[in-house]
Amino acid sequence: MARRVVVTGMGFVTPLGDDADTLFRRLMAGESGIRSVPSGHEPVTTDVLMGQADWRPEEQTTPLQRVVMDPVAQMGFLAGKKALEQAGLVERGDILGDAGVYFGCGLGGAQTTEDGYKDYHTRTVRRAKPTMVARIMPNSPAAHISMEYGIRGPSHTYSVACTSSAAAIGEAYRAIRDGYLDCAVTGGAEAMLTGGVVIAWEAMGVIAREHPDGPGASVRPFDAARAGFALAEGAGALILEEAEAARARGAPVLAELVGYGASSDAFNLTQPSREGQVRAIRAALADAGVPPEAVGYVNAHATATKVGDVVEIQALKDAFGDHAGKLAVSASKSMLGHLVGAAGAVELGITVMALAQGKIPPTANLTDPDPACDLDCVPDLGREAPGLEYALSNSFGFGGSNACLVVRKAGG
Repeated sequence: MARRVVVTGMGFVTPLGDDADTLFRRLMAGESGIRSVPSGHEPVTTDVLMGQADWRPEEQTTPLQRVVMDPVAQMGFLAGKKALEQAGLVERGDILGDAGVYFGCGLGGAQTTEDGYKDYHTRTVRRAKPTMVARIMPNSPAAHISMEYGIRGPSHTYSVACTSSAAAIGEAYRAIRDGYLDCAVTGGAEAMLTGGVVIAWEAMGVIAREHPDGPGASVRPFDAARAGFALAEGAGALILEEAEAARARGAPVLAELVGYGASSDAFNLTQPSREGQVRAIRAALADAGVPPEAVGYVNAHATATKVGDVVEIQALKDAFGDHAGKLAVSASKSMLGHLVGAAGAVELGITVMALAQGKIPPTANLTDPDPACDLDCVPDLGREAPGLEYALSNSFGFGGSNACLVVRKAGG
């Protein structure tokens, strides 16, 4: 018999802050964490839209951690720490000793990599810092969480582009549901706001340009004038536990994770597939054992690209049928930017808060909806939704990797 899986803690580092309540409040108000930031080195510096993390590494990490951890690991570690603290597990070695760490990361230590190449080409000594390999590893965030808290179960890192942390959460959910674990720290981190990475994304034609109304108005999912996303950095972590064990120890139950669906497009490396997304959504609903009509809210992948937003809307219509017109659909990336390997975790956390508070965050900057994006995309300001019980969080990545998560309100 499948076991039930609940969320007992969450932690964040995002462009809208590293406190969950502050993050959700600012999202509900339609605030943006996207700024115009100088990027690159002279003489090729240019202003680029970015979602830089709003946090204080000098206050929240130790000098030693900053030596051995790239910013991606620092952010992932801090998010995991916050999640464990909320779950009341920081001092519970008996539980954590058998737990697992399931994390997502798209690139790994981008800043360390770029600094290393710069040193190689500009210094006269052929020597790298001895911590360089350890800082670059994509599994560094998971490893540091495991080591700090004595977590001796499986430590897995998933790198499937924009789907990385959603896949990590889904696989952690399955491990607990099927009896392999009772507890997991799961989520993802990304910190790729370096000059070399930014120009690579710019070359793909998917990065938005600054809007006349300012940087915060530039990312416009579902809008007729949308022109792409802003890269962002940050981390999100969730604590998943077997429901009976969590309640027995008096843990706070924030929500129940009830379904996970994954698929591959087998279509194109960078172009999304409607069919592939439909398969993942339907698989998640089937895994949850709920009809489409039970879902009231979708936190969309919604990157504000011309093709991607339309394909996702079409996929929702196919998967939900007549009920699609009754869904509230919103895009967190309109305010946070695209956190790539951390996007799925942060957006699932937002979805959990939407259920807990009975409030749906908006899609910012949606002033002129694209006729092809004709669902209820919650423009500009959040709304009350006291009857909300089930929600879906979508993550679709380059390489054709899709992961969808269904979550239920605690006590529902």
